[in-house]
Amino acid sequence: MSLQIYGIARTRAFRALWIAKELGIDYEHLPIEIGDAGARTPEFLAINPNGRLPVIVDGDFVLFESLAITMYLAKKHSPGKLYPAALEGEARTWQWSLWAVTEVDRGVNIWSLHAVRLPEAERDAGKREEALKVLVAPFRVLDAAVSKQPYLIGNEFTVADLNVAAVISRAVDMDLSASPNLKVWLNRCLDRPAAREALALKSQADKGTPADVTRRIARINRL
Repeated sequence: MSLQIYGIARTRAFRALWIAKELGIDYEHLPIEIGDAGARTPEFLAINPNGRLPVIVDGDFVLFESLAITMYLAKKHSPGKLYPAALEGEARTWQWSLWAVTEVDRGVNIWSLHAVRLPEAERDAGKREEALKVLVAPFRVLDAAVSKQPYLIGNEFTVADLNVAAVISRAVDMDLSASPNLKVWLNRCLDRPAAREALALKSQADKGTPADVTRRIARINRL
């Protein structure tokens, strides 16, 4: 297989796995873990000097940053379908992908750690509630965007939807009653067969994650 995806599915590698499954392309998954025994080894740093996950190796081409990976694979394998053909659609794909990282990624991660993933005795209710407050405004923006059409770019699912839904996938456990359109859209995206397959890998990785690894994630990312 020419495509290799590095990164345990619990990490942002989930996004790369999802797009590969949407595209129906063959790939090899190398479930590298974070930290000194995985993404900080000399061998991995030779591939991605940032020491972060995921990374893909596609033949002779190496690419890091999860949303760049999803857009690259969509444009390579599904131009005009998963990757919009029109310049405006392409620009909106970039817009929503960058928006997801800058506006909602950190808040959802903080909430998830302190609502679900950390051992119950170690969860910080203050951080959890503050994360929810931070998410109110951007969730209102996303709710409005999908109130008049089924997907972000129009009537068809694209990599823009995949990127945003992947970033906020853990928000599916939140009370989203204040954002009903967002909730319907998120469930619509995550109910796709490819998404369910990737989510199953993510869930399996979550269940197998020791508490000390989750603590390290929170510490490294200052969450």
